Amino acid sequence: MGYTDEMFCTKSHEYVVKDGNKYVVGLTDYAIEQLGDIVFLELPSLGDEFEKGETFANIESVKAASEIYMPISGKIVEVNEELVDSPEKLNEDCYEGGWLVKIESNAPESEFDDLLTYDDYKSELD
Repeated sequence: MGYTDEMFCTKSHEYVVKDGNKYVVGLTDYAIEQLGDIVFLELPSLGDEFEKGETFANIESVKAASEIYMPISGKIVEVNEELVDSPEKLNEDCYEGGWLVKIESNAPESEFDDLLTYDDYKSELD
């Protein structure tokens, strides 16, 4: 999957990918696998602003409920409403169609320092 080549991941299993002048934020395939069947997803509203590390969404599966944390500071400019209505779609595709939000960010480079490339993220899981 070419998508993962440009992806940066957090140790709490969120990802961020630059897309033009925005960033796409979502949950990694590993996180979705661990959660199991997704039954509920709560996403923020357009215009909401979050600092790196703040909870911006909540997700529930048949196994667990979890908070989702913002990987870099930013303002919500798009929300994947389709997932709110059909959260189980995350189990099929958590990347191209399964992104959670898109943000505008002027985050300093230092906010990226503790993010991992997808390959490094996967190797930390082994």
